[in-house]
Amino acid sequence: MNASDIRNEDRKALIDRLLGLKKEQFNLRFQKATGQLEGTARIREVRRDIARVKTVLREQAVSAKTGA
Repeated sequence: MNASDIRNEDRKALIDRLLGLKKEQFNLRFQKATGQLEGTARIREVRRDIARVKTVLREQAVSAKTGA
């Protein structure tokens, strides 16, 4: 997932994507705790994707507030 791809989406789609990523993160943490997780790198990817979505949401909020 690239930030440029995320910037092309509207706010509702970003919020839906954020909720989906948080659910995936929860499931991955649960799998790790029970010893069922094999690909631990996915946890890092999901965490960074969440940060990307939050960053774009914040950028959109600031630009809407300033009117730019």
